Amino acid sequence: MDLNSNRILIAPSILSADFGRLREEIAAVEEAGADMIHLDIMDGHFVPNITFGPPVVARLRGFSDLPFDAHLMIENADRYVEAFTDAGVDMISVHLESNVHLQRTLALIREKGARAGAVANPATPLEGLRYVLDDLDYILVMSVNPGFGGQQFIPATLSKLRDLSSMLGEAGRDIPVQIDGGVGPGNAADVTAAGADILVAGSAIFGNPPYGEVIGRLKKEGDRGRKGRGGRRSGVRG
Repeated sequence: MDLNSNRILIAPSILSADFGRLREEIAAVEEAGADMIHLDIMDGHFVPNITFGPPVVARLRGFSDLPFDAHLMIENADRYVEAFTDAGVDMISVHLESNVHLQRTLALIREKGARAGAVANPATPLEGLRYVLDDLDYILVMSVNPGFGGQQFIPATLSKLRDLSSMLGEAGRDIPVQIDGGVGPGNAADVTAAGADILVAGSAIFGNPPYGEVIGRLKKEGDRGRKGRGGRRSGVRG
């Protein structure tokens, strides 16, 4: 998959899916036009919740051909990179806050054949990204505090997205930006206008069937917002 696509990409988060029907839920969003499957991995330490680990991901891998996007909300993420790549994930993002040696972890993710992403929580400064841009395939900006699905979007995230776009433009880098938390058709245009390229949506999709209609609205509104910002990153060198 080309993360630097000229269209907005949609990543349904199965954290909000019916866990008793995960096979059917994944198949439904794939048929509805999803671009990837977002996996929220929580350990009960870095965030106050526990979800699932590599064995479950390996089982889910057989249910879809879409890219699997693993968001590791865990401590000592580097210890689990190989387990998740062996389970079949295609993308792994790790938190600035939980990785002392972030560059080493990002390099390990790439070494194991996955795309590497860094995640910033709502109150985390973006400056920590500046010196790992060469090691990033994408950046995830959290628009809620991680740990639970169904939270309300934090409005200050729009300013953060604009600041990140400015940082990337000044650095001459066109790194895709993912947004996660409280994203839905009502704010898709705003977040893409501010700089987001990949929309993670959980309850906005799984809580509101038919999925094709919701994903279609997210793409339509997202593309409209992206056109409003006049392309991808200003200042990016060709």
